[in-house]
Amino acid sequence: MIGPEHEALRPASGQGFADSVTVAFGDPQAQVYGLVRIGLQPGEPATGSVLAVLFAGSETVEVAARGEVEVRDPGWESATVDGVTLATEEPLSAWSLRWEGRLDLTISALSPPVETAIGGLEGYEQLCRVEGTATVDGAERRVSCLGQRGHNWGVADWDRMDLARTVCAWWDEDHALMLTAIRPAGAEHQDAEEMAAHLLEGEPVEVADPRLSTTYDAEGHQRRAGLELYVTGEDDEYPRRVAGEVTCGTSLDLGRLRLDCAFFEWRTEGRAGTGRYDLLRRA
Repeated sequence: MIGPEHEALRPASGQGFADSVTVAFGDPQAQVYGLVRIGLQPGEPATGSVLAVLFAGSETVEVAARGEVEVRDPGWESATVDGVTLATEEPLSAWSLRWEGRLDLTISALSPPVETAIGGLEGYEQLCRVEGTATVDGAERRVSCLGQRGHNWGVADWDRMDLARTVCAWWDEDHALMLTAIRPAGAEHQDAEEMAAHLLEGEPVEVADPRLSTTYDAEGHQRRAGLELYVTGEDDEYPRRVAGEVTCGTSLDLGRLRLDCAFFEWRTEGRAGTGRYDLLRRA
């Protein structure tokens, strides 16, 4: 069970261990979408990495990506890497995010932590309310929307997997979807992937049999997606269905890995919302 103690930096558990916090949000009214991840690697010296992407409409405003930055006194009470700061104001409840010249946000939890364990990583995710400002073309835009905060730690073994998918949909303060998929090394098709998914319906509900299909463009970017979700404990032979299409996105070269980062508009059962569909794969 996740408690406030899990908000602390986790102890290293092997070579290649990393501890990371990711915040993502999307405000269709302000036409602002963002993803910020800070990773910390304990050691002597401790190091950090940052990946931050900001979109306005369908355009990429700015990308910050840097690794192997020496970090003094690493911890999630306040972690700063290359001008990006994530701080914990109240464990599992309230946080802040500042990206110099770009973002100044407060983040408040709307859901209990949803535990995750897949691909060598453990952690938890929470649906959140995101408030603050984003600076685009020298002008501030007010941000007030839904988003997600995740804390993950462990060793991602890229010798044993080819790609990882992260799918999130945020419909309202009580309804959301969180899905992670891992494709083992050597597998050729999406149906070979290991998946873990939860729906939020006030409380987390496990999806026993999630199924994801994706349509790509000529360059391999995710453009549309559909999901069939068979929920644990439901006798209905018909799944919940979700459909989405891309709003904005970009591709990033991260050395041995490539990240296709995208935000989607998602629809299900009369609800429309925003969320992510990220695809991380070996380059």
